[in-house]
Amino acid sequence: MDNMRERFIAVTSRLLDEDPRLALVLAEISMDGFRPARERHPDRVLNVGIREQLLVGVGGGLALTGMRPVMHTFASFLVERPFEQLKLDFGHQGTGGVLVSASASYDWPAGGFTHMSPGDVALMDTLDGWTVHVPGHPDEAETLLRHAYAAGDDKVYVRLSMQSNAAPRTVDGLRMQTVREGAAGVVVAVGPLLDEVLAATEGLDVTVLYATTVRPFDGAALREAVGRASADVVLVEPYLAGTSSAAAAQALVDRPHRVLGLGVGRAELRRYGTIEQHTAAHGLDARSLRERITAFLR
Repeated sequence: MDNMRERFIAVTSRLLDEDPRLALVLAEISMDGFRPARERHPDRVLNVGIREQLLVGVGGGLALTGMRPVMHTFASFLVERPFEQLKLDFGHQGTGGVLVSASASYDWPAGGFTHMSPGDVALMDTLDGWTVHVPGHPDEAETLLRHAYAAGDDKVYVRLSMQSNAAPRTVDGLRMQTVREGAAGVVVAVGPLLDEVLAATEGLDVTVLYATTVRPFDGAALREAVGRASADVVLVEPYLAGTSSAAAAQALVDRPHRVLGLGVGRAELRRYGTIEQHTAAHGLDARSLRERITAFLR
């Protein structure tokens, strides 16, 4: 099976052939994969080098001409480093485009803390009007990428990861899905953490919702689930713990509830290790999740 980044390269290369409005801006990352597309479309596949602020600025300029820009690099260099350009060149200018990240929270531990971005979705929350997709499988990534490219002039962030669930689910870029039903609480699993959540909650009397589009937050689905179960809610997110806690609380503002936000911790882990070791260190493996979820629901 290919990974999400490989699928992004394949899908975007095909769509560049089909849609003359689509343009791709790179900052060296994934350039090798896009060389054939660049040879076919040298005016719409642009590599600015390792200049991430320029990456976003060029994308903003393309958007002002009526193009649909796709900007791609590691998450830490796509959201955090050029944040001012995102705020001004898209938000202030009222333009739209598609951000497609790679490496997510800790997908390349050997790259060190500079290449980790667990706070990207929380940072995007400070900006208005961005849709955020977090696929959990390459097939879901393809669906959500196509959805993002076709979304008129909307502002969309697609967060790709090396982590993946074993099997894809049908996603529509809008609503959460009910994967399992129970009465003792509601657990929301985001993107590539669904398999860990399903293993952690095996045999527990809980509802499991699956989210691959986290902004806008599907408060209606959460309310429906809570209406059938306990108002104890656990959010399991592959980025900074508690990122969606306020959104969940707002969805349930008119009824008593409890929310536990699980995700990547704030402390820097300096022994970089592997993806699996980071997952366990942040308490996001199935065993740790089961302990934390059952303790909360108890």
